[in-house]
Order: sequence, then structure tokens, then C-alpha cells
Amino acid sequence: MSSIVNRASSASLPNFLAWRALGFRTICSGRLGFAPSVPDSPASAGTKILESFKEEFEVGSRVVSFETGKIARFANGSVVLGMDETKVLSTVTCAKTDSPRDFLPLTVDYQEKQYAQGLIPNTYMRREGAPKERELLCGRLIDRPIRPLFPTGFYHEVQIMASVLSSDGKQDPDILAANASSAALMLSDVPWGGPIGVIRIGRICGQFVVNPTMDELSSSDLNLIYACTRDKTMMIDVQSREISEKDLAAALRLAHPEAVKYLDPQIRLAEKAGKQKKEYKLSMLSDKTLEKVADLAATRIESVFTDPSYGKFERGEALDNIGKDVRKVFEEEGDQESLSILPKAVDTVRKKVVRSRMISDGFRVDGRHLDEVRPIYCESHYLPALHGSALFSRGDTQVLCTVTLGAPAEAQSLDSLVGPPKKRFMLHYSFPPYCTNEVGKRGGLNRREVGHGTLAEKALLAVLPPEEAFPYTIRINSEVMSSDGSTSMASVCGGSMALMDAGIPLRAHVAGVSVGLITDVDPSSGEIKDYRIVTDILGLEDHLGDMDFKIAGTRDGVTAIQLDIKPAGIPLDIVCESLENAREARLQILDHMERNINSPRGQDGAYSPRLATLKYSNDSLRTLIGPMGVLKRKIEVETGARLSIDNGTLTIVAKNQDVMEKAQEQVDFIIGRELVVGGVYKGTVSSIKEYGAFVEFPGGQQGLLHMSELSHEPVSKVSDVLDIGQCITTMCIETDVRGNIKLSRKALLPKPKRKPASDAGKDPVMKESSTVYIENSSVGEIVASMPSIVTPLQKSRLSVPAVVIRTAVECNEAEKSSPVNDNDKPRRAATSKPDRKPKSTASKLIATQKEEEALESIAPEETSAECGEILKQDGKLKSVSPKNNSTASNLVSFSKAKKSTMKENLSENKAEESASVSTRKLKIGTEMTATVDHVRALGLVLDLGGEIRGMYIFQGDKDKFKKGDTLRVKCTSFNTKGVPVMALVDEEGEE
Repeated sequence: MSSIVNRASSASLPNFLAWRALGFRTICSGRLGFAPSVPDSPASAGTKILESFKEEFEVGSRVVSFETGKIARFANGSVVLGMDETKVLSTVTCAKTDSPRDFLPLTVDYQEKQYAQGLIPNTYMRREGAPKERELLCGRLIDRPIRPLFPTGFYHEVQIMASVLSSDGKQDPDILAANASSAALMLSDVPWGGPIGVIRIGRICGQFVVNPTMDELSSSDLNLIYACTRDKTMMIDVQSREISEKDLAAALRLAHPEAVKYLDPQIRLAEKAGKQKKEYKLSMLSDKTLEKVADLAATRIESVFTDPSYGKFERGEALDNIGKDVRKVFEEEGDQESLSILPKAVDTVRKKVVRSRMISDGFRVDGRHLDEVRPIYCESHYLPALHGSALFSRGDTQVLCTVTLGAPAEAQSLDSLVGPPKKRFMLHYSFPPYCTNEVGKRGGLNRREVGHGTLAEKALLAVLPPEEAFPYTIRINSEVMSSDGSTSMASVCGGSMALMDAGIPLRAHVAGVSVGLITDVDPSSGEIKDYRIVTDILGLEDHLGDMDFKIAGTRDGVTAIQLDIKPAGIPLDIVCESLENAREARLQILDHMERNINSPRGQDGAYSPRLATLKYSNDSLRTLIGPMGVLKRKIEVETGARLSIDNGTLTIVAKNQDVMEKAQEQVDFIIGRELVVGGVYKGTVSSIKEYGAFVEFPGGQQGLLHMSELSHEPVSKVSDVLDIGQCITTMCIETDVRGNIKLSRKALLPKPKRKPASDAGKDPVMKESSTVYIENSSVGEIVASMPSIVTPLQKSRLSVPAVVIRTAVECNEAEKSSPVNDNDKPRRAATSKPDRKPKSTASKLIATQKEEEALESIAPEETSAECGEILKQDGKLKSVSPKNNSTASNLVSFSKAKKSTMKENLSENKAEESASVSTRKLKIGTEMTATVDHVRALGLVLDLGGEIRGMYIFQGDKDKFKKGDTLRVKCTSFNTKGVPVMALVDEEGEE
């Protein structure tokens, strides 16, 4: 055959001798076949026709389609559900053989791949890895309403895989995946009691919205997922912002008819393309075995459950002993078939005993009434070294919750197709083996732990402050210390208390409780004849009951709900009735929590976290980050703080104040801090001027601290308050466009207290309009009643009493009548202003001479007459006149005394000025007497006179000097700023 092929290919043969002319086709996959009947047509592949079936319908305002037969044709059942541009594929497969087991091994896998939104995964391997939290939660969402509809005794392994094929970001694919899985089960040959419909309901501005988009859901205060059959509820999942029970019941009743719209299209699709249901072997319990086990153990089981003194483990040990005794009986009889199903049979008998007692008598396993809550213990601040902690116990269930606050950059990144990219609040639930006294291994993500933690997280999210008011990233760790039912609801209670303990301003406390259901069902019709709603269920009641209805909320409404059931549906009326029972129990729990802690704890403790948000330029932040982030990581390692940089903002998060200060010091050392008006900053005095001081801050920035902003009290010299190199704290009070910074120190100092009005007369105030000297007691009594007399008593140098009273008007009239010139009249002592330079020595001498000449030019008679005239003009001193000889003589004596006093002061001033003048001509080698003005760490500041300062450097003689000492010094040199450097003069050596 190969030779024929070679010859045909090497030589050009006529058409009638070619392969196709002979009726053969080319060799493909090692087989030789006949070619099509048309010899002249070119070679082409055959066209395969894929028979597909499609059902379209409308839910809410959107068109939904079910399609099968085009892809995943080998799966037992496969359906593509589409809404807008979002499409989800769901497939069902079932194991061919049945392994011995007593449970249904149903596995639901939900997967979101990045190609569904046109992206490549941002991982090292550029492919998806282990399932993320969202994928696990969506898998649970599909599993919960589907599992109860499998027939009893069906223990074949079933796997459902839901994959998102494309996503437009408008619709959440989780609801589509649940409905697609229901349709795939309907098309498969697996026995299942469906279909189900799953719907999402939102509420925007008080109006319910069916199938809201992601944008609409972000502004909704309700996110309700509802699953049902035609007449019964299968699953409820709610996240809300304190919705009332009445509004929630209205939403549930709206959701049911909307979800039913998914059922008929699935039934029609199954009629077109579904497979015939296969007869699978069911592991059923024989009536004979059940009757025998009931005869052997029912009475003993009932005695255990009617004794409330049994604890969880004592009760379990007693039931195990009963099971062992029953096993011995079957082993003696050699009934191997019954031995294989004995544990299931004993559990069934136990379930019947407990349920019948609760329905008939209304008492529970631990002796409580149906609506009674177990004893509660609350303790906040259990671990003081943490940011927040709380211990919550309800019965034997105990949970320890801790809160950790972090930087905004530590928020969890969510790599999902829809929803926000980050999550700043996380609650991580942990269920270790020791909480149930078991031995087990700790692995990775556990579906149950993720589900319980997310439920508690949704319950607390509604009361958290907005991110703008509280920008921390918050993480709660819920560690189950012991478990006997409702650990997820205990995590809600403990988490709420821990958040309060961490100082987070919650709107209100959140508490949760689990409600159960016990039903009496008619075996023939499957209808519920009687039922009991059980509040705060135990772990055993959860196992033996029909419903686990977890409800969390505040006093004002519900924040989260999760409903899981075991039978094939529960009437919606029973579900709505359970809401009120849960509310009453929730209020009891909130009372206990609020008695322990009812407001956020203050963040002023040693372990309270700190957060600082600072604004910098991008260039400054690049400097802080350093090459490859080296400087930023160095600060975090050395201080323990966390630095987050985003869009010109630096956020520092520290676990306490000490760590915060260390981190800020290192940041300031590298880039400084941009000063803002109203901010308080630490700096160092770099230079001192006559008008103020310049303060330098880390990073090279400088600001002016004017002397008027040093203190509330007047400051004559800046050097009296500040020293070069001194570290001070100031407030920025003003900045201009040129970058000049004005600082204030007095803004941080407490204002001096004003004296009360009742003490105004005790501390008189000097007024410019009057000058009073009082020696005579009789005149003093008259003057004391005058409002213009406000100066204290002062002793004159004269032995003769004298009184002079002048007002502003009187002085002006006296100046007009006096022959003294305006330049020669005595001047009032003025308060020195720090902004003005002191007058020169020459001007002071001229002023003193003029005052002396003015006194000499005034005759005693003129003085007495003038004062008498002034006294006449004062309405309050009419009894005093110049005719009074004693008063006139006193005035004359006063004028003479004042003249002599001013002469003495003039001579003293001349001596001082001469000394100051010689000091201004200071040269090296000049000796003089100086006064110690300040004692510094390295030397002395000396007052040389004439407002000139000198410096003396210690030579090992630091301790013998103090402020005010008088020293004999000699000028030895001048420093770079012109300050004279002095040395002590050895007087004994000179003599």
C-alpha cells in the first residue's frame, strides 16, 4: 500500500486513477474509508449540528434564559443561565457506585475565573489558585437549598460545579449559579425533589427592588436572598441595616412569587432535554429494626433526656452506653444487616423520643421552656493589652472575641468579579477541636468557619461608623472556647462588645440568637400537623430539629439572617412567626450586654491604638519611601507602626502613643512635616532677634515666633523666655503664599484667670488720668471716696504730708497757665513696649535736664495756688481750698521734696549713663563690673550694662555662680556674632 501511495505522489496520474477517482479518501487516524460520492468537490470537514434547547422568561425587569445541549454535553446535566451579558455554566455528575455510608456526600464547587471579565490573574503563576472566600460562600449558598430535596437514603456521591463564563459586572453571578444548578439537576438522571427558584430582593428609598444590579445594591439597605419550592421556603440569607421584622416579613412575601417564576421554565426544559430518572439504591432503615431498637432503648433514652442534671458530655456518655448495650444484643443474635445500620437506627429512635416530648410536654432536653434563653455571662476588656476584647458565654457556649485595628492599607483585597475591591472590616471565626473535646487537625479555609464568620461579619457591619469618620481597618478574631449550639450568634454578641471595648463608635449593640423548629408531620401526606418554635437551641436540638434560624440585630431591627432547614421545605408563615420569638430573646441578651458596656471605651489607655493622617507633597513621600521602599520598611521595623501612603496622604497607625511618637519623629527627621494652620508642632529655637525668635522644625522648615506670641504676660526681652537650642512646642497660626510661617506659644498656654468684680477695689489699677500721693490720713479719707483715686499708698521721702490730685482736664488747664514750655513739662512714666527700641542715652540726659529746669521755674506760691485751684475744680473736694494753710504748706513742701528727689535721680542717671557709654566703647583688655544674668550649661550670660551682654565659659567652676552675682571681668575676645567673651579678673593678683 505504501508503494502505491509513493507512486501516486511521485507521478502525475490521470484523474481516473487518483485516490478519489477510485472511491477512497485520504488516510486519517490510520483508517481507510470511502470518500463522498461527488469526486470533484474539495476535501472539507463535515458540519456537526449541536441540538440545543432554550427557555426564556422575565423576572423583575430582566430577561433570563436557560440553555442546554451546546456545551458540556458529557455531564449528567448541564445548563447555561444568562442574564444580560452575565452567563453561568452549572454541571451535575453522580458516582456510578454506592460506597457504604450514612450521609449524602454532596459537593458544590463555585469558581470565578478572571477571563470572565477579560483579565489575566495578577498572581505569580498567572492562573487561579485555591478557592477564595467568596467562592466558598457561593458554594454554600447553592448547597443549602438543594441538599434537603434529595431523597432519604440516597447516599451516592454528587458533585455540582458552577463556573462563571462571562460577567458584565452588573449582576451578581451567585443567584444565577443557584438557579442554573437547580436546572442541571432537573435535566440529570439523579433523583431530586426540585426544582427551586432563587431570587434577590433589595430596598431603595423604602421601595423593594427585584434582582437589583450591583450599583443599586450598593445604595440598598436590604440584601435578601430567598430560595423556595412552589409552596415552601428552602433558604433565607439576609444582610440589612436594621430593618424591622414587619418590613422583613413583607420582603419575604414579595420574594416568594418572584422566585416561583424560575420553576416552570426548568420543568419545560426538563421535558424537552431531560434524562429519565435512574433507579438508585436507597439505604433505608427497615421497620423491623427500628421497632426492635425502640423496644430496647426508647425508655432509657427518655430517662436521660428528662433528667436536666445531665450536662452535654454526661448526656452524650449515657447515650453512648445505651447504644453499646443495643449493639451487644444484635451481636448476640448475629443480625449483621441490622448492625450495619444500627447507629442510624439508634439516632432515629433518639430523635423521635426528644421531638415527641417537646411537642407534647413543651419541655426541652435541659429542662428549659421553649422560649427561655440560657444563662448569660459577659465580660469586656478581658485582655487589657489588646485593642479590644470581650468574653461572652451563653450556657455552655463560650466565645472569646478580640479586636485589632490597623492602617487603611491593611484592608483585605477582594479579587472577585463583582463588588468592592477591598474590605476594611473582617471577622474571622475559628472552631478549634478542643471546643468539643475532640482530637483534630487544623487545616486551611474551612467552609463552615468561613460561613459562620461571614454571617457574624454581616450582622456587625450595619452598625460600624463610616470610613470617613473612622478610617481604621478592623479585624475581629472569634475563638470558640466551648461549643454547645449557636457559636456564630455568640460571636456576634462577643464581637459587638469587643468593638465597644476598642473605642469604636458603634451606633448600637448587636446580639444574635438561634431559633429552632420541631414539627409533627403526617407520614402519608407530608403535611405538618403540629409544631413548636424553640428559642436559643442547644447543639443536640440543632441536630434533632428541623430548622436552624439564626437572627441577629439591634433593638431597632434585624441586621443579618441565615436560615437552614432539614426537611423539604417549611411554610413561610412559620418563618415569619419565628421572627417575633427571636426579637424577644434578642432584647434579653442586649440587656445583659449593655449592663456590662453600653458606650465606646475612651482611647486614652496605654494600649489604645493611634492613627495620624498627614498631608505631604508627592516629592516628600517619594523621599520617605526611599529606593525600593527601604526607608518606609525601616521605620515600620524599628517602631512597629504601619505606614500607608495614598494620593498625597500618609497614614500612620500605631498600637499605642509611644509607638506613634517614635514613628512621627522618624518621619519628621526624613521629610519634616508640612505645617498647617492650627497644628501643634515641636521645634528648636535656631536664633533669637529683638522682635522674636525663629523656630526650626525637622526637615528644615522655619517659622517666626514673635515676642507678642510668647506669653499672655508682657515680655521685655525674648532671651528672658527662650534660649538658642531650646526645644519648644508651638502652634501654627498663619501662613502666607510665600511660605512664611507665623507661630504662637501663648496659644498653648492657659489663659490667666480674671479677678472677680468683688475684688476690684482690693487691687487698684493705675489710670493715666490721675496721679495721687497720700500721706495725710484726713485727706486720705476724703480721697478714698473718689473714683479717680486708684493708686496704692506710697511713702514720700518727705516727712511733711502732701497731697496732689490731677485729672487730664486739670493738667491741660495747668499747662496753659504755666510759663513752662511744652517740651519742658514733666513726662508721665510710660510702659516700655517691646517692639520699640530704647531711647539713646543722650536723649535721656536731655529729658532729665529739662525736668529739672521745669521744677526750678515753678515757684512755691504758684504751685500752691495752682493746686488750690485744682482742688476747687474737683466737685468731690469742695472742702479743700488754698486758704487752708496746712494744705498749702504741704503742697509747698511736696514741690521742694520732688525737686530734691529729681536732682538725686539725675546724678544717679548720669553715673549709670557714663558707665554705659564707656561700655559701648568696649575693647579687648577692658575691665569692668558685670552682673550674672543667666546660668547656662556651659557658661554664664553677663550683663555688662547699657543692654550689652557678654559671655563667660566655665573653667570647672560652675557650681559657685548664681544669678545676680557681681563679678569683676575683663574682655578677652569677641565671637563671630560680636558678643564679647569675658574672663574673671584675679583681684588679689593685681594688687
